[in-house]
Formats: sequence, C-alpha cells, structure tokens
Amino acid sequence: MNAFTIAFLLTISAALLLLPRRWAPLPLLTGTCYLTLGQGIMLGSISFTSIRILVAVGILRIILRGERLAGELNRLDWLMLAWAGWAVVSSFFHEDQSAALIFRLGIVYNTCGIYFLFRLFCRSLDDVVRLCWLTAILLIPLACEMLFEKVTAYNLFSFFGRVSESPATREGSLRAQGPFAHAILAGTVGAVCLPLMIGLWRYQRRKAILGIGACLVIVFASASSGPVLSVIAGIGALFMWHFRHQMRLVRWLAVFGYIGLDLIMKAPAYFLIARTGMSGGGWHRARLIQSSIEHLHEWWLAGTDYTRHWMPTGVSWSPDHADITNHYIKMGVLSGLPLMLLFILILLKGFSYLGQTLKSGNNQKPESQFFLWALGASLFGNAATMISVSYFDQSFLFLYLTLAAIGSLWSAVVPSAARQETAVSERFSAKSKMQLSAGK
Repeated sequence: MNAFTIAFLLTISAALLLLPRRWAPLPLLTGTCYLTLGQGIMLGSISFTSIRILVAVGILRIILRGERLAGELNRLDWLMLAWAGWAVVSSFFHEDQSAALIFRLGIVYNTCGIYFLFRLFCRSLDDVVRLCWLTAILLIPLACEMLFEKVTAYNLFSFFGRVSESPATREGSLRAQGPFAHAILAGTVGAVCLPLMIGLWRYQRRKAILGIGACLVIVFASASSGPVLSVIAGIGALFMWHFRHQMRLVRWLAVFGYIGLDLIMKAPAYFLIARTGMSGGGWHRARLIQSSIEHLHEWWLAGTDYTRHWMPTGVSWSPDHADITNHYIKMGVLSGLPLMLLFILILLKGFSYLGQTLKSGNNQKPESQFFLWALGASLFGNAATMISVSYFDQSFLFLYLTLAAIGSLWSAVVPSAARQETAVSERFSAKSKMQLSAGK
C-alpha cells in the first residue's frame, strides 16, 4: 500500500468506529466503491484486503459499543450461520485440509462479516432508505471514473494496484472495470443497484435520478452483455409490481413454462442461455451447467479440487480448474450440494421475508410498499445474475447488503405485527370468556 492508500483506509476505518450507527454503512460502501482488492496486508498466508480490514474494524466497533441486532436472530440469520458452518466443516474433506480451511474461513469471514454488520446497522425502513441513497451518491464518482476509463483507455484505480491500467477490449469496445476485478463485475454492481435507485423515487427523487443515471453509465461503460441482462431481470421484476397479487400464479407459470421448454427442446432448456447474445459466453455458461451435472458424483458431498476436465478451456490462475462462471456451481465446487442448497435457501428465505413484510400491514404507504418490492427486484437481479456470473471480488457486498436489509426489516416489522395480532386475539378471547360467564 502507498501512503495515500494507507491514509484513506485509516480515515474510513476511523469513520467506521466513530460515526453514529445510522451513518456507519458509509465507510463500508466507500471502501467497496473506491478501493481495489490490491489494498491490504499479508499476515502469514492470510490476506487482509481493505474490505477484510474494514470488517475487522466493524467488529471492534460492535464490541466497544455493545451494539445489537434488530430483534433476535431470525431464520435468515441462522441459515447464514449454517451456510458458514458447512463451508468450514467441508474443508476437512479436501486433500490439503489446511489450505482449504484457510480459504473457506476467508470466504466465511467476508460473507458473514458484511451480512451481520449491515444487519446490525439497519434497524428500520428509514435506515434502509438511507443506505440506498448513500449508495446512489457513492456510485456517481465511480460512474464518472468508468466513463473516463472508457474514453481514455486508462483506469485511474490502477494507482491502487490489482487492476490493469488499460481496460480489456472485446469486439472493439473498451470494457471499463473501475476498482473491480472484472468489467462484468463492475457492470453487475450497476445493474443490481438499479432497482434500489428506482425504489428511491418516491422518497428522494433527485438522488434517485442521479443513482439511476450512475447505474446506467456503469453498465454502459462495462460494455458487457451480462450486466445488460441483469438490468432486464431487475426491471422485469419491478414491472411485476403490477401483478403482485397474482405472484403465486406467475411462479407456477414460470415453473411449467420451463418444464414445457425442456420437453420440446432438443437440448436442455438451460441452453437458452447460449442464445442470449453473450458473445460466445452463453454457450460456455450453458455447457458449464451440463458439465456440473455430468460430474455430480465428483463434488456433491463436499466439493472438489479439480474441475479442469469439465470444460475445453481453463483459467490462467489455476491449472486445476475451469472457469466457473456460475455462483451456484461455485458453491458446489467449494463445498458440495449442501452449501449450494443452503445458499439457495438463503435467497428463498429472503424472498419469503419480503413477502411477509409486505403483507404485515405495517407498511401501508405506497412508497414503502414499492420500495420493499424494489429490494426484492434487486435480490432477483442478483439471483438471475449468479447463473452467469461468480462474485469473486468486493462486488459480493451488494448481494449481502440487500439480504441484510431484508432480514432487518422482517425482524423490525413482522414479529411486532404478530405480537399485536396475538394480543388482540387474547383480548378478544378474554372478552368472550367474560361474556360467556356473565351469560351463565
């Protein structure tokens, strides 16, 4: 790290320690948007990137201040802990147990650290709205840098290391990546944040407009078809707001539609990915799904250390692996079907909690209802994106930020509504008993 980076990291670390809880997410978002994975320190074989350092500072803040989660641990929290537990336990099924354990502990530290910090910092709808407009503001300079990068073919974030000075090119288009590890991941951040910016429209219109513009610029500058498809997924989920009372029917139609396509197509229905116009990447992603099914016996229990034979091409960073461009399959390769299924259950519980929060009756204002739906659209955008993208840099923060916000809103709204309904029911029951006694 150079002197500027050290000063910047110390500044946002101090801010994370000292700022009031409602502003505590700001340093985490700042570190994600403006620092690369190249910033950090090595402690033996363990790499403490800037994000990991900020997570450690956040944990220290919790200890010093005695801050607690909103409500008790809910089922989404427990699923996160179960996911983390199996990720660690599965390391003992691999050949190099020590290396596997260190690697998985790093992933668990990143994921649970970010999730539970945002879960703690967001205790109400106002907190989540503030979190989204903070994101909108921070994405504006990032969008400007990526546009500059696309025009000049120079990445300003290369000053921090770990990213190239010159952006990659595909079919004549420069693919800006900003501080992220790949242009696709940079564009994905803009794509999955877009529904959140639209959800802000009825709360902070000016910030929403700026955030929408920043997200679209980021997607454009990345020059990647994956983020464009993620935008379509997120906007499509927002459009379903008009059919929110028929979502059960919509879900079943989607299931039977997929089954129907699988019956009439010569190839499995997931090979539709190959026709999405992803510049050749669509075939790779569809074939990867097929290969993972064909080699299920190799990884189903606790993952595998070798996938190079799955695909015709490999990756530059490892002679043992193919390019796993699917986050769900990555979970399976890492720690088997149990980890993959737990990850899917986490996403499903997130959608379930949003549905319960919307139906709780405590958020009758149209702006709050639509904002909650926008959270779900962002989560859906992430869920769709992960079929073709594996998060391997700081971009993972925006997924767990969304899940943490959903978990906190459920804990703040639904249990209190349930308690109110129970109290009303008990009062009604007591009144009925009194009337019966009086009648006798």
